[in-house]
Amino acid sequence: MIDWLSFVAVFAAALLGAAVVVSLYALGLRLLAVSGHAPFVPPVEFEEAITVLSPKQVKKETKRIKKARKTNPYSPAVKRVALIAAYVLFSISGLVVLFGIYLIVPYFHS
Repeated sequence: MIDWLSFVAVFAAALLGAAVVVSLYALGLRLLAVSGHAPFVPPVEFEEAITVLSPKQVKKETKRIKKARKTNPYSPAVKRVALIAAYVLFSISGLVVLFGIYLIVPYFHS
């Protein structure tokens, strides 16, 4: 016999936990962008891909990213606080994931 109330409670907890982790990580990425340390992966060419960027497009995108990094309107103090806050949010996100693993694996709490 399935205990549906427990099933719904576990489903809600999993959904809430996933939403918390994703939200913390997304907010950390946003603060990382405010601080001027946004992760940038330059476009890569794949010969077997449907769309291949031309060297001119790659150069234009790289130039645009460099210009955006230079024209950050925030003061150095705001950038520093945003960077620290981003790392704190990433750490909290990781701790929530580790706590979820702790709850799932019975070896850790039996």
